[in-house]
Amino acid sequence: MAKTIAVAEQTNAGMQQLKSLPERVSSFLRDVRSEMRKVVWPSRAEVQSTTTVVIITVFIFAAYFWLVDNVIGRAVEAVLGAATK
Repeated sequence: MAKTIAVAEQTNAGMQQLKSLPERVSSFLRDVRSEMRKVVWPSRAEVQSTTTVVIITVFIFAAYFWLVDNVIGRAVEAVLGAATK
């Protein structure tokens, strides 16, 4: 008997969730629209300037890591060369 009541309660809960789905979806969409109105989009000039900064920074880091890689590589070669003599 207890199992029958538990199954009936689960069915009722499932039906309530299903019935409230359109209301929850519309509430979600209203919230999305409200939040999207608060978004401040960057201007074209702002996007171009930040893109330029990012590209320059990438090249600086690439040069730095290339230099560090060469220094460490030559140091390892020197140590291995001295160890094999």
